[in-house]
Amino acid sequence: MARLADGLMRYEDGVVRCWWCGTDSLYVDYHDREWGTPVTDDVRLFEKLSLEGFQAGLSWITILRKRENFRAAFEGFDPARVARFGARDVTRLLADPGIVRHRGKITAVIDNARRLEELRGEYGTLAAFIWGFQPSTAERPKRVVRSAIPGVTPSSIAMSKALKARGWRFVGPTTMYALFQAMGLVNDHLEGCARRPEVEAARAAMRAP
Repeated sequence: MARLADGLMRYEDGVVRCWWCGTDSLYVDYHDREWGTPVTDDVRLFEKLSLEGFQAGLSWITILRKRENFRAAFEGFDPARVARFGARDVTRLLADPGIVRHRGKITAVIDNARRLEELRGEYGTLAAFIWGFQPSTAERPKRVVRSAIPGVTPSSIAMSKALKARGWRFVGPTTMYALFQAMGLVNDHLEGCARRPEVEAARAAMRAP
């Protein structure tokens, strides 16, 4: 693996990728197949929002390695099912070694699922709400290089505030910007990364929710 300019790496397979996926095959696959691809499915959006909350204070690769365990524990992150979780489910989840056993984060996912039903009453879908915060061109860096990628943006701050006002938890502005990056509201694959034009094409072809 060879280091190139400002966050780009050329891997042994000859592909140029963003620096952050390192050499872990799971992380590389996530970079190549998922990260940045636009998503409008409510279940996938709720899953990612929930897992980003679990990531707080941890690395994403830690969560990624446990993702299948999370999916099993939270019944595929189906919001309607999670919203019905009760005290016994919290006890079950706190005893599950395959996930992050943090009571606050676990109960936040359950509470957020309940708040999601209320949000759908306003917007129809979670996707319509989230994509309504897609950053404007004015917020984006002129060149997507490592040093120019922000940690938060006005749009991620606004979405965080809107969710918190509706009772959602573990939805800080940095967490929301990570959601933007992962779910394709922005394309933060670096210029020169092999995935950047693929994600750009997928975003151009997407029908807004």
